[in-house]
Amino acid sequence: MFVVGLTGGIGSGKSTVADLFAARGVPLVDTDLIAHRITAPRGLAMPQIAAEFGEAFVAPDGSLDRAQMRALVFSDEGARKRLEAITHPLIRAETEREQHEAQGPYVIIVVPLLVESGSWKNRVNRVLTVDCSVETQIARVMNRNGFSREQVLAIIARQATREARLAAADDVIDNDNAPLELLETQVEAQHRVYLSLANT
Repeated sequence: MFVVGLTGGIGSGKSTVADLFAARGVPLVDTDLIAHRITAPRGLAMPQIAAEFGEAFVAPDGSLDRAQMRALVFSDEGARKRLEAITHPLIRAETEREQHEAQGPYVIIVVPLLVESGSWKNRVNRVLTVDCSVETQIARVMNRNGFSREQVLAIIARQATREARLAAADDVIDNDNAPLELLETQVEAQHRVYLSLANT
């Protein structure tokens, strides 16, 4: 099946764009949702996380204590790598399973860290980047998550630059405060391109 990798920085509007493709009958495989699922109560990653990091990182309901883990991995690069060594193989396996089960003209895999991961570029036919200015990202995330400007900047600093995401893109959707109608128009145009490519 023809595979599109959808990416963009935090606050770029990836989810909105993904939903517009889904409304056109395109199946989505969302790696963020998979990451949340494997770290939910009784999630596939939780026994390994508890063994590696201790019960202090497990919430009372058995899920990952995200605030605790976020604080640790932001301050400790080694801890981030240990966490990724647990979660990334599980996310990859679940992504491949969902991709093979997908029914539709083509499939979109939503991968926030597609550019950063390195290997993703080889696993998709096209890379679609949702783009906006850094200031737009900051404003959206502060508004949505209640984070301070400094917190948002720290997250952005750990992601690929806007320039790197654009360089990796085969296709770009401009979502720098674009009205929904303009976003719809861009998605429809890309959808037609992907339908054509999937049929060849």
